[in-house]
Amino acid sequence: MAKEDNHEAQRCECEDHEESSPLLQVNESKICSKGDTKTAEEYGWTADGLPVSQGSVIGEPIGRNQWSSGLFSCLGRNDEFCSSDLEVCLLGSVAPCVLYGSNAERLGSAPGTFSNHCLTYLGLYFVGNSLFGWNCLAPWFSYSSRSAIRRRFNLEGSFEAMDRSCGCCGSCIEDEMQREHMETTCDFVTHVLCHTCALCQEGREIRRKVLHPGFNAQSTVVVLPPSEQTMGRK
Repeated sequence: MAKEDNHEAQRCECEDHEESSPLLQVNESKICSKGDTKTAEEYGWTADGLPVSQGSVIGEPIGRNQWSSGLFSCLGRNDEFCSSDLEVCLLGSVAPCVLYGSNAERLGSAPGTFSNHCLTYLGLYFVGNSLFGWNCLAPWFSYSSRSAIRRRFNLEGSFEAMDRSCGCCGSCIEDEMQREHMETTCDFVTHVLCHTCALCQEGREIRRKVLHPGFNAQSTVVVLPPSEQTMGRK
């Protein structure tokens, strides 16, 4: 009987040790972290400055980056990109379809990106001016590029800037998806009301951060012939 009591006591101690083992806590924390990762993967990105890498949120929330130039900075900035800023201003004033196609080409860099976006914009431009007297249809097509640039470079949106300045807009936002919907709506309103200025601001921003796809071509190896050699006599 004494042996059976000792054996039963040892078995209870082993069970208590297993229940209090830190490995079980680690596994539970891993399961919780996996659950959080799955929640982040449902969104793919966050609208409140959360850095995302391979579908999981890493670290603490970080602030948004500011645009390199303002919406109404038509001539750009006096820096090494000043000539490019003047080119963007000229294209936005004379040929906005070319500027929009160039911006989309730098974002997508896929074959045919420039022509597809440029020709579609040009068609909407002519239809809008012919039927309504102003370019009212192209912004419905081009505003998505502003949202893509804002998400790719983690830039501050118009809604967030308004909330930061007055502090009266954040109370109506319940989650990050609703915030992103508001930012996308502000991108659309910006393109409708200040279409040319919005295209120029996006062009200045993307030229400072993305090279033209032509510079990403495969490098070529140049083989130089050997120099003329002479043999000396002893």
